[in-house]
Amino acid sequence: MKAVQQDMTSGSPMKIILSFTLPIFLGNVFQQFYNMADAVIVGKFVGTGALAAVGSTGTIMFLIYGFVVGMTAGFTVLTAQKFGAGDMETMRKTVAGAAILSLIIGIILTAAFMIFMRPWLVLMNTPEDIFNDAYSYIMIISAGILAQMLYNLLASILRALGNSRVPLYFLILSALLNVVLDLVLIIVFHMGTAGAAVATVISQGVSGLLCLVYIVKAVPVLRMKREDWHPAGALLKTQLRIGVPMALQYSITAIGTMMVQSALNILGSTLVAAFTAASKIEQVVTQAYVAMGTTMATYGAQNMGAGDISRIRKGFRSCTILGVIYSVAATALVMTVGKYMTYLFVSEDVALIMDSVDIYLKCVGIFFVPLAVVNIYRNGIQGLGYGLLPMMAGVAELAGRGIVAVIAAGQRSYTGVCLASPAAWVLAGALLLGMYYYVVNIGLKKIFRGRSPES
Repeated sequence: MKAVQQDMTSGSPMKIILSFTLPIFLGNVFQQFYNMADAVIVGKFVGTGALAAVGSTGTIMFLIYGFVVGMTAGFTVLTAQKFGAGDMETMRKTVAGAAILSLIIGIILTAAFMIFMRPWLVLMNTPEDIFNDAYSYIMIISAGILAQMLYNLLASILRALGNSRVPLYFLILSALLNVVLDLVLIIVFHMGTAGAAVATVISQGVSGLLCLVYIVKAVPVLRMKREDWHPAGALLKTQLRIGVPMALQYSITAIGTMMVQSALNILGSTLVAAFTAASKIEQVVTQAYVAMGTTMATYGAQNMGAGDISRIRKGFRSCTILGVIYSVAATALVMTVGKYMTYLFVSEDVALIMDSVDIYLKCVGIFFVPLAVVNIYRNGIQGLGYGLLPMMAGVAELAGRGIVAVIAAGQRSYTGVCLASPAAWVLAGALLLGMYYYVVNIGLKKIFRGRSPES
């Protein structure tokens, strides 16, 4: 297989962003199949209670996945910058540094999640009737963090070099494998929620190994030398300076969603199941925004390395236009026919659950434009080397979600719970637009005059 790298420092920004975003979007959708396949097959063949059990761990799953994705993407920002600047020797050292840091942090995360998982579920008001299934599911997922780390790190490295297609191909294969394993382990071996978790971990590990084989065989620029595995302390420090805030950004967001989950759990397992189904539908639709954000991180980093402020502005403008256009179409979709996807997840109490799914989708659908802004500008600013500023937007998200979730819990309002995320998007989006104005008009000019970015 021939390696493909894409230089994003020349050519039409709109065309480059669109062509780079589409494979990532498809890849993200297939990655959602990991959890969606679990939810669909568990809901159909084990029951609504098991679906609620999987759904009740959704925010912890998001914390794990978000931390891993944010951290590995942050570690490879410097990789994209050095690639854009044409410094291949230092670029390889950033790859080695990212691998070393990811392994160390991955081991720590695995131990921490597995040790504290039971009291965590108790703290989140997990209903007693689904507690054991939820615990077994999320413990297996936690044990497989290194499998997640492997794929996401290698995919981030490839994307830093402008290759968004190969990670997609391997992710499609592993998503299909996940479905097959779900069916075998749940239907044939009757492993329930634990079987779904085992299928997810194995599939993630396979996608990571496929990426590794591809890099070794087909990407000459990433063929590591002995000296590459001794990155300077200053380089590791820079990677941590960018990667840790990006990981914490997702963690802050996840804490807010946990507050939402805690408010939801009070309402009972039926509404938890409905919220779970609706969230899965929303997550598929909104993967486009995640893809746009990933694209802007790479685009911003490469053009940062090239020192082209004008081109950075054009890229943000082009991606924003794409985001608004997509938002209009996505809003129309989820507010009209989205609720009928409920049939994918449940086979009992469908009418009751569908009504609650529809409420959720209508609450979030009208706020997709702010969500586009959050993903595009947060990741784009991070790609420019800024870690702290986007994390402050995460604090705004936490405030929005937390305040609305607390009010909703006090009122025992399902609609209130559904409005928690839109409140977060509006607050964070407004803050990020202000940050972008500062970065491109003041911050970057200081950097290119020889000063360092804030961190």
